[in-house]
Amino acid sequence: MVAFPNPDGFDVYGAQIEHGDQLGNLWEAARAAGVKPGTIRVWVTRKKIEPVLSGEGECLFHLPTVKAAAEAGARFTPPNPAANSRGPHAHHTAA
Repeated sequence: MVAFPNPDGFDVYGAQIEHGDQLGNLWEAARAAGVKPGTIRVWVTRKKIEPVLSGEGECLFHLPTVKAAAEAGARFTPPNPAANSRGPHAHHTAA
């Protein structure tokens, strides 16, 4: 089950005819969400979103669903940004 499911196919088709800007490829989805294309790929593999259409060519994403997923943010954001870093500096204690 996907965390942010796409609307029904008929609704997407009707909105695409009416507005014309509901579907986009990987790059357009990343631009709409304000993230890198690799983040969109991660979201797909982690079942946060799914493409509306995927086939031999490129995948198409429902842009309003991608925006909603981006606005939801991450599941966990550490209170201290340094807590998410790696390396010896993260374990350094003051002497």
